[in-house]
Amino acid sequence: MDIKTAPKNAIYIVATPIGNLGDITRRAIEVLQTVDQIAAEDTRHSKQLLAHLGINTPLIALHEHNEREQTASILAAVQQGSAIAVISDAGTPLISDPGYYLVREAHMQGIKVVPIPGASALICALSASGLATDRFCFEGFLPAKAQARLKALQLLSSEPRTMVFYETPHRILDSVEAMYEVFGAERAVTMARELTKQFETIYSGTMQQLLDFVRGDSNQQRGEFVLMVAGEQRVQHEELTPEARSIMKILLEELSVKQASNIAAKLTGCNKKLLYNFGVSNKQV
Repeated sequence: MDIKTAPKNAIYIVATPIGNLGDITRRAIEVLQTVDQIAAEDTRHSKQLLAHLGINTPLIALHEHNEREQTASILAAVQQGSAIAVISDAGTPLISDPGYYLVREAHMQGIKVVPIPGASALICALSASGLATDRFCFEGFLPAKAQARLKALQLLSSEPRTMVFYETPHRILDSVEAMYEVFGAERAVTMARELTKQFETIYSGTMQQLLDFVRGDSNQQRGEFVLMVAGEQRVQHEELTPEARSIMKILLEELSVKQASNIAAKLTGCNKKLLYNFGVSNKQV
């Protein structure tokens, strides 16, 4: 769709670069130049991008703390004939970024929403991960608190699809350690760091290798991260015996799922992963 012939009374969801400014599309530039206002997650950050592009369109703030109150005024302006673009700090808006409430309300009011595609850290990382991409699930950011993080990962312990997570520098080591605990040392994983930037790093290996890599180099704990974990390869034609289930239930009364599954595996000879999955499903929180 050509912005010059597009309806003015519309909202444009515009993807911006995730690092390398050369990744902005010609269509995105045209939209940002033509709309009446740009709703940005951080106006100070976005001013730098717009200055680089020579764009002087007025900016308004749209972030997680003001989205609901801003939505009413943005939609009112669009109803009156304005065209407004939505951008995030980097990449495709609404992917672990604000904007969901605005777009949902726009649809409810019959306002046209036009996506302007471009960079996305999620897709960029997956394409270079070396992991299965035919089926995947995006989990965004893990919880900040340790117990909540572990619980979230435990719920994914039997997920067969490639799992994709975003992470921040101050939590990257904690998250990799938690993944090591839940998914095990041999699970395949890829970490993409600072994509499209000067210090871009894409590291693939086992969970043990990634943990050693991140622990051993403080530089690998800096920047923005995408973590991609291979899905579980289901064990075929194997079930827990009634004895193993009974032992696990007793052990779970006193021990963590990991401890219980380790001991039960030694006592029964059953597959440790099956025991662990049983424990996750039966542990009383």
